[in-house]
Amino acid sequence: MTAKPKLKLHARIYCGDEIAMGPGKADLLDAIDREGSISAAGRAMGMSYRRAWLLVDAMNRCWKAPLVETVAGGGRERGARVTETGRLVLAQFRDLQGLMGALGRSDEYRALETAVRDDPLPAQGN
Repeated sequence: MTAKPKLKLHARIYCGDEIAMGPGKADLLDAIDREGSISAAGRAMGMSYRRAWLLVDAMNRCWKAPLVETVAGGGRERGARVTETGRLVLAQFRDLQGLMGALGRSDEYRALETAVRDDPLPAQGN
């Protein structure tokens, strides 16, 4: 059995206090691209439409151009699509995640991992 890693590196890009892109939002963009709608992407990820829509709204408000476009109504073109900007941001974010994965094989990472305890000491009472 492989030991659970002690350190986890997560990429998050902020716009003010809002997370403009993180692992979950990247996964949502992938799901929207695959499913063709925000509701279907949310279902595929086990989240409500409202939660998925709020994440898309946050992304679209944080980037200079929208990452997702929606088409309302009952026509054949209804649904959502990841824009070219969204595809570019997603590809760059995935590249960043790959670079961070390489950091997990660095001497610095290993040094920090060996210096941290398996479990915290009990909290000190006041």
